[in-house]
Amino acid sequence: MARTGVTIIAPRGGEIWDNNAFAAYYAFNGNGEMTGVHWLNEVGLLTTPIGLTNTHQVGLVRDMLIAYEREHYTPHGWILPVVAETYDGWLNEIDAFHLTKANVFEALDRAGAGPVEEGSVGGGTGMICHDFKGGIGTASRRVQVEEESYTVGVLVQANYGDRRQLRLGGIPVGRLIDEKRVPTPWGQQPAPQAGSIIVVIATDAPLLADQCRRLAQRATIGLGRVGGVGHNSSGDIFVAFATGNDLPHDLPVYAPLRMLRHQALNVFFEAVAEATEESIWNALMAAETMTGQKGRTAQALPLDLLQQIIANDSFDGLAQRA
Repeated sequence: MARTGVTIIAPRGGEIWDNNAFAAYYAFNGNGEMTGVHWLNEVGLLTTPIGLTNTHQVGLVRDMLIAYEREHYTPHGWILPVVAETYDGWLNEIDAFHLTKANVFEALDRAGAGPVEEGSVGGGTGMICHDFKGGIGTASRRVQVEEESYTVGVLVQANYGDRRQLRLGGIPVGRLIDEKRVPTPWGQQPAPQAGSIIVVIATDAPLLADQCRRLAQRATIGLGRVGGVGHNSSGDIFVAFATGNDLPHDLPVYAPLRMLRHQALNVFFEAVAEATEESIWNALMAAETMTGQKGRTAQALPLDLLQQIIANDSFDGLAQRA
């Protein structure tokens, strides 16, 4: 049974192939895969769209990004695409390799401006987060630096976490919506000690690669606020890119660049933390109950019960009745 997909992030409206962007990554916990990161770490440049999919089809998506570039753009020698994964093998028949070249090309063709689909879509189709149905979520913030305004956007593929650790505004909602109220996906089986989250951070500010790395690190704050702790078998890998400088292939030897001084980054750090936290919650709130292979079911987060908990002046009483 197919419960999987692919999500494509196409910086610069897809023109990232010809006009690169400063970028960097950060691994909070490294039991996961993100291709292309060695070269990204070496030169600090993102040269391709970013793909998100399931664990066993990273190779397909990576190869199809190369094939797409060869078919639609002027090749610039070799390329090392950035593609990341989280594991959807509980709901998805992962070893059936459902994704095809056509799926990846369609995602690349459809990537563009406008509202982003959230929940059980694309690479997030079969994902589970804090024992509820998870998936893709996104959020953004506007930040002001003197007279200029910039956008910080975050997209997550959320597939991690224990329910007992899920928190909203400091309220332990995961413990209040326990398995007696909403069954976990695992039934009578022990919960797997695994799960991952990929966080992609984008900004139009003129940041350099080392500053992008500092932004990527701050996704950890937003993840922690929701209840992620970076379990031993979790793949929590974050990548950030900045399009505030043009970096075409025909750059002169001495390239004109702009950058914000490091002292101006605090508002960006705050924006990343907030947008990461909100993105995870948007993934949880948009996802719908899904039944996958072998009749396994991941229940959606019950929004009506969540509203009752948040609206209650004291959640101690709810906890006692849970």
